[in-house]
Amino acid sequence: MEQNMKGFLSCLKVEKGYSNNTIVAYRNDLAQFLRWLGESVEPALKSWEDITKRILLSYVLYLKTDREYATATVARKIAAIKSFFHYLTGEGVIEENPTATLDSPKVRKYLPKAISQEDVDTLLSAPARHPGPRSLRDSAILEILYASGMRVSELVALNVGDVNLASANVRCVGKANKERIIPIYPQAARAIEKYVTEGRIQLLRDSTEKALFLNHRGGRLTRQGLWLIIKRYVEETGIAVPVTPHTLRHSFATHMLSGGADLQDVQALLGHASISTTQIYKQVTPEQLREIYDDAHPKA
Repeated sequence: MEQNMKGFLSCLKVEKGYSNNTIVAYRNDLAQFLRWLGESVEPALKSWEDITKRILLSYVLYLKTDREYATATVARKIAAIKSFFHYLTGEGVIEENPTATLDSPKVRKYLPKAISQEDVDTLLSAPARHPGPRSLRDSAILEILYASGMRVSELVALNVGDVNLASANVRCVGKANKERIIPIYPQAARAIEKYVTEGRIQLLRDSTEKALFLNHRGGRLTRQGLWLIIKRYVEETGIAVPVTPHTLRHSFATHMLSGGADLQDVQALLGHASISTTQIYKQVTPEQLREIYDDAHPKA
């Protein structure tokens, strides 16, 4: 049974072109399902053909009640299982797909959490208070996140050669290995140039290292490292609303659209496969952004 899982994951990578992060998520969700089957289903299952809808419903109940997962998490895990069984059916491993009529929980769509322009400006200016190569790096990171709307995984994957300062753009490889060229504004370009010429060279330990953003050991900055950097500046500046690395992506899209940018242009910049995903950002109005700011900064 595990061999079928390996074949499915290989299909996601080779044929579908899914990112490593997505494949890891599928692997974890399916491994959890397989463990549950071994611990909870009697008699022990010998093949995927033995899985029935009743067993699947029991697993859904386990996720909701025993594990108390959020609805979105349950929906994601069910989606992984349904994709896997669709694969098994297509490969002829099973004749009938037991997930064909299995419903996923309805997930409420929340509006993206953008922050106000005032808070963005406060965050972008924070690294300048601290001299040194890390501050130059951090300034470049924050500027490029807000200037491009990149995903965190895309930013930490950038290499020095992906940045074209002469043309003021960045080459980004997103989901399913789709490449896009993102223009950046002059302030962000200047921050990157200053980091590359003055900061990165001080962090560099190995001259063959291609990563654009380096940690204190001279290696590629990780997603976790980026999260800690942003968390530190949010706490330092006293920004009262929650801010994550993804918040700057949300803010980029929201501010672009509220400023009159074309929806399809923003879709292309964000790397969204469907324009309906980008459409969500149009629901965040300037008035809502003002309310976010006023709530975080109440008048005395």
